[in-house]
Amino acid sequence: MNESYLLTLLVFSPLLGIIFLSFVPKTQEKMIKLLGFLATIPSLVMALMVFIKYFTSGSLTQYSEKHPWIFFTTEGPFSIEYELGLNGLSLVMILLTTVLSSLAAIASIHIKKEWKGYFMLFLLLEIGMLGVFAAENMILFFIFFELTLIPMFFLIGKWGYFEKEKAAFSFLIYNGIGSAILLLVILILFAKTGTSNIQAIANIVASPEGTVPIIGDISSELRYGLLIALLVAFGVKLPIFPLHSWMLRVHVQAPPAIVMLHSGVLLKIGAFGLIRFGVGIFPNEFKSVAVLLAVLGVVNLLYGAYLAFIQTDFKMVLAYSSISHMGIVLIGLGALNEAGIQGAIFQVVSHGLISALLFFLVGVLYERVGTSHIGKLGGLAKAMPLTAGFILVGAMASLGLPGMSGFVSEFMAFLGLFKEMPIIAAIGTLGIIMTAVYLLRAVLNITFGPANRSYENVTDIKAIEMVPVFVLLAFILVIGIYPNVLSQPLQVVLDNIMLGIGG
Repeated sequence: MNESYLLTLLVFSPLLGIIFLSFVPKTQEKMIKLLGFLATIPSLVMALMVFIKYFTSGSLTQYSEKHPWIFFTTEGPFSIEYELGLNGLSLVMILLTTVLSSLAAIASIHIKKEWKGYFMLFLLLEIGMLGVFAAENMILFFIFFELTLIPMFFLIGKWGYFEKEKAAFSFLIYNGIGSAILLLVILILFAKTGTSNIQAIANIVASPEGTVPIIGDISSELRYGLLIALLVAFGVKLPIFPLHSWMLRVHVQAPPAIVMLHSGVLLKIGAFGLIRFGVGIFPNEFKSVAVLLAVLGVVNLLYGAYLAFIQTDFKMVLAYSSISHMGIVLIGLGALNEAGIQGAIFQVVSHGLISALLFFLVGVLYERVGTSHIGKLGGLAKAMPLTAGFILVGAMASLGLPGMSGFVSEFMAFLGLFKEMPIIAAIGTLGIIMTAVYLLRAVLNITFGPANRSYENVTDIKAIEMVPVFVLLAFILVIGIYPNVLSQPLQVVLDNIMLGIGG
């Protein structure tokens, strides 16, 4: 295989599935679901191949692609090129995306209607997610970013639950506003620098005067303004309190398979953008907002944990848990040292795996009993012992049990913050305690609460449903036991970040 085009093949391989599905009659449920799953495999295989090769050889330069795309002149030369590339962070995110996409395709066996349209939109969503992490210029990043919004809107609004339309429009409005702000930043940077290449823009901004003689200047005030705009744009996606209400509706109303991708990957685009654009392009300005980010992280952590504790719906518990755990990402970024940033990235990956596992198991429960209300799910350990056991294991991973990925990410993020802001970090540790309380409360009430007689004859988790569970648990345990599997590929990225911020 020609490695110079491998990234394009990886990003667009789900398109083959869309083409094949277009020829399959819409009534052929089994064939459509099989094709939908198989269409996610090529990108997964390629991502695994690249990751293993990088883990052993430590080079990604051969996967860069750059081709002429758009060229025009005004006051100076402007060009937009088709540029794809990889670094350790983007490779890890692409691997996470391909793994969760394949597992979410398996979880989609529970989709009850219009399977053809569902899987075509599902695969289009995967293309958008892969493209976001592979894009090497901001225009291409924005195009792929927008490409994720369209299929998500329809996947939520058509295949979701009772208030699916409200959730879909809430998703579209909030993310549309974030996209508009991001587009404004991109256009200003493009106009000022004459390029859309992310690394080239970073180099220009880092120059002593921050100027490009032919085009214009990037003043200190403009840099701060652009950074704040980026924080808002990606803060909507993460989400950062108080820009979070749309996410709660999506987590509750969207199909579980789509929530696996939304919670596991799409929210992480916010963290990826803050690292790639915020820290990467404006490192000096980012240092001045580090305390603000750390405070917002603690607010996220405590706010999400407190409200998760008082919820009566297990989906809402997990939704607020996502808000709380994204606070740990902000805490790590706010520390702005190697331990903190590494912890933030670990948390991105760890929460992606753990949230996907828990939302998948919620979907299994909902298929059997038709509810996710904690008060109505008592005693399921007797009727569904395997499912109950897996939920307990997922909760242990989420609260940061040693030996699992959650512990590593939380430990490093707080270690970084304690080095820089010990008082804020000490306050934040209350959120870790509350996480154990709200998760154990919910899980124990579901599994060992008063038994509901109508659930005595429900079937436990099936063999095909165990595949996502075992795969996700395997990744969670591998990262928890052998963190070097992530830290080694990320080392070059971390070194570059620390060099940029003067660490």
